[in-house]
Amino acid sequence: MSSVSPAAVPHGETNVVAEPAWAWALVFTGFPLLGAGAGWLLAQGAAWLADRPIVPFGFVFRAVDGAPQPATTVVACIVGAVAGLLLAVTGWEERLTVVVSQEGVTLRRGRSSHTVVRRDVAGAFVDGKELVLLDRAGGEAARESSDLSTDALRAALAGHGYRWYAGGDPYAAEFARWVEGMPDLPPAADALLRARQKALEKKDKGELAALRRELARHGVVVRDEDRRQFTRVVPGQRPGGPPV
Repeated sequence: MSSVSPAAVPHGETNVVAEPAWAWALVFTGFPLLGAGAGWLLAQGAAWLADRPIVPFGFVFRAVDGAPQPATTVVACIVGAVAGLLLAVTGWEERLTVVVSQEGVTLRRGRSSHTVVRRDVAGAFVDGKELVLLDRAGGEAARESSDLSTDALRAALAGHGYRWYAGGDPYAAEFARWVEGMPDLPPAADALLRARQKALEKKDKGELAALRRELARHGVVVRDEDRRQFTRVVPGQRPGGPPV
């Protein structure tokens, strides 16, 4: 598997990979405007929507249609704008920022932060929309979803001397789709994967991340694809314990 190593970054320098400020300016401007526009359309089309049998909560649209104008349209626009702003704030809180230095890689999302020290990072790659840091045992030190530029991540990480796998996951061929009772998995893995499958169906990000960490303690790496789980066992790792 090929890796990339561009020109080294001077010792002590820190590289920050984040979504550009102009993109978030567009989000915080555009989402409220789109929300206000949606509110205006709903207010104007309330009568038509109230008469459609396939539209749920028809009584709400009948009430809107019977409310005084233009106050109703103004309120609908305000509500839509606030909803758009809340969506923008949610996106801002969930954004990923990657801080790379000679000492380690820090992953920041909202108010949370996690640092993987350099000695624990064997390499990095992008798997679809996820940044993955491999540890020295062949497991995953971190897997975080992001919309960050792959080129920017590569330049920051490889520039500081971290190995960058340009071809993606060097262990990709070792993953197999999980089905209950699979051989070669640690005894506790099935129960954890069953619980994680339920969280995957519910799109519970917090539970998914927690169960991923628990599986890692048992030497199991998991990745998701279309609500299906694929697993591999970390080479040279004793289930439930440290690398051997």
